Amino acid sequence: MMSAREAVCSIAHRGGSAQTPFGSSTALPMTRLLTPFRRGVWRYLSDRDILHAGFVTILAVVASCGLVYVGYLAHVWHLAARSPLVPPRRMVILVFGRRLVADEPEADYRARLGRGLDNASAGNAEQVLLLGGLSGGVVSEAEAGQRWLLAQGWPGNVPLELEQASIDSLENLRHARSMLRDQVDAGGALPAVALVTSRYHLARCLLLARRLGFDATPVAAEPRLPRSLRYVVRIAAEAGYIMWTDIGLRWAVLIGNRRMVERIS
Repeated sequence: MMSAREAVCSIAHRGGSAQTPFGSSTALPMTRLLTPFRRGVWRYLSDRDILHAGFVTILAVVASCGLVYVGYLAHVWHLAARSPLVPPRRMVILVFGRRLVADEPEADYRARLGRGLDNASAGNAEQVLLLGGLSGGVVSEAEAGQRWLLAQGWPGNVPLELEQASIDSLENLRHARSMLRDQVDAGGALPAVALVTSRYHLARCLLLARRLGFDATPVAAEPRLPRSLRYVVRIAAEAGYIMWTDIGLRWAVLIGNRRMVERIS
């Protein structure tokens, strides 16, 4: 029988299917023109569970006169500002990919890779997993990240593995979970993980990781929280995404909708 890791690699090689944050199937990008619509929020709009969660979230925001959103915004900002640069102990490190530019890591992704490299070189990593599939080019985000790290001088004593089948944060974590389960005894617990990503992205990854059963710690890519308009917009958007996901899940539990609950599990 094919192992979970072999299955992940096989999916990546074939250009397999992907899922929304609540798990519905969509095809991997067929052309560069369609890529933004397949990877972005647009690909969720035909899913009734996503729309259901969105409707409930809008009602909550309106009923609270926007205070619900302010609460999520404060949470995302606080986590972005206060997250450490190193894990509390030696851990498995997951480095989240980001859309490539001409098949090369762009600035945010390079910062994530650099933080992973710093921690690996300092002895803080049991192993490092690079997460990310195809994002419109011919090279996966994980493979492009590996090339960059090797060029920077990756420490040979730290295992570096690639997850190349995913196109969003939820898939990143699901496939990483499958790969790590292959490495532990049957019924054994997943190892604790450090989530290395951009500060604006930490709250989303932490929410999803804990939902999937990880003992997860956020580790920030940037030395400090950037004070730019671009970053403020990013954090505001992430707050909306997390609010949508979290309220949708809480509502699904409240009404006993197991199908919706199982979309992030």
